Amino acid sequence: MDHAAVLALFDRDMREGARPDGPDALVERVGGVVRQVSSAHGWNGVVWSDLGDANVDEAIAGQIAHFSGLGREFEWKLYGHDLPADLGQRLRDAGFTSRPEETLMIGEVADLTLDAELPEGIRVLPVTDRAGVDLVAEVHEKTFGTDGSGLRDQLLGRLTAAPDTVVAVVALAGDTPVSAARMELVPGTRFAGLWGGGTVEGRRGRGLYRALVAHRARAAADRGYRYLQVDAMSTSRPILERLGFEPLTTTTPYVYTP
Repeated sequence: MDHAAVLALFDRDMREGARPDGPDALVERVGGVVRQVSSAHGWNGVVWSDLGDANVDEAIAGQIAHFSGLGREFEWKLYGHDLPADLGQRLRDAGFTSRPEETLMIGEVADLTLDAELPEGIRVLPVTDRAGVDLVAEVHEKTFGTDGSGLRDQLLGRLTAAPDTVVAVVALAGDTPVSAARMELVPGTRFAGLWGGGTVEGRRGRGLYRALVAHRARAAADRGYRYLQVDAMSTSRPILERLGFEPLTTTTPYVYTP
């Protein structure tokens, strides 16, 4: 993989040319910033910026004023190659809090290892309705210890308004949900994004995460997508590398709460 070329394509298609990630979201371009404005349950934040020393602080202040006026917490999604080089420090100086760094990993679907099999006694259920969404939210809450109401509203809204832009699955042991994940599809681009992969405690280390990645990768290939993108935590990066994903840069969420 030509890392520089694929990263430039990712920046152009998925960041500078970002599309709304749900029916209640709006992408706006203001100066050198591309941001998404959504409901309180959706994702609000900056996905791309083209800033220099002369205008960076003004741009940061402008985003703080905009989202604070809406009463929205928001995220500035900073990538390791973004400029200026001290943008992260400037965000911290403006009152943002950094969350753990992740690795942007991209795999070319045709080159990935997709032979992972489900553990014995596990079946995968496609998520198409409210009952399935509730199972995904249940796994999310048990896995990450956070409220799943925002995910529930966002996923259900997307399945209702634009079902061709999301693939969600839940793994069941009998009737008990033990793992779940989703894939977000952006029509007109070459990238599909893998999000929300999680497995409940007591079921980890058995290949569920790997199997659900492979399941979604096959779905992406069937739909004609060339690349898969993941913001990988340190726990999932080794699994993804074994499947054929390659690290391109880092990404760090900087969060501002009005």
